[in-house]
Amino acid sequence: MTATATPLDQTGRAGRQVEVQPVTLLSVIRSEWIKFRTLRSSWIALTATVAAIIGIGLLVSYFTNSHWASLDAGERAHFNAVDRSLVGVNLAQLIIGVMGVLYVSGEYGTGMIRSTLAAAPTRVPVLAAKSVVFAVVTFVSSVVATAIAFTAGQGLLGTHGVGWPAPGAVRAVIGAALYLTLVGLFGLGFGFLVRSTAGGIGTLVGVLLVLPGIFAALPASWNNTVGPYLPSNAGGAVWSLVSDHPVLSPWAGFGIFCAWVVATLVGAGLLLARRDA
Repeated sequence: MTATATPLDQTGRAGRQVEVQPVTLLSVIRSEWIKFRTLRSSWIALTATVAAIIGIGLLVSYFTNSHWASLDAGERAHFNAVDRSLVGVNLAQLIIGVMGVLYVSGEYGTGMIRSTLAAAPTRVPVLAAKSVVFAVVTFVSSVVATAIAFTAGQGLLGTHGVGWPAPGAVRAVIGAALYLTLVGLFGLGFGFLVRSTAGGIGTLVGVLLVLPGIFAALPASWNNTVGPYLPSNAGGAVWSLVSDHPVLSPWAGFGIFCAWVVATLVGAGLLLARRDA
């Protein structure tokens, strides 16, 4: 049912009726897309992400080929052409994760979140809409960037490069984009949970980057047992073809990382529905 409201003019007389449309998930998604594309910071972060993936991948590929003769036996033994061209994903994950936190914490910092939640009082659609908009934009941007980085990077590797039919190449390119999308959603979830830019970024970096380093310093039995299930290690299995530590199979690791992200977003949704803005 569509509600109607009859506003009063300055003389107190009833004016024309104004239709009040019901709030739907699609309308909230449309609203979030308008906010996202009108924020300069969103495009700066996306540009930085794409630049990191392509720029670093091309630089590393070029210098690897030009300095191939000086590589020692160990470096050549662990060399993988696909991984080498996608090395920029390691920096891009930090940029896109921070972007996910800022996408939410920025509204809490400015107080705009009150208007957002007033327009969608059931609240959970706000989380769903932000997740959909962010995931779609991030995946499309990332998959284009990883495809360019791989194609151009293999060309710069010269005779050491491989083509798209190489084992794991397509999975690595698409998997890297999926991984970055999940990292961004991870940051978005922490933004809702912590509601602070500094706190959200600190939590994301701690869980994504610091925690694996801590486990790597523990006895090997601990790291080998728990390490593969940590978010970045599990998610990294879907796109990285060479690893210095035990990892799960590609899609098993991706599934574990999905579980981490879903748990974070569910927790964010529960707190969003219960807490005051």
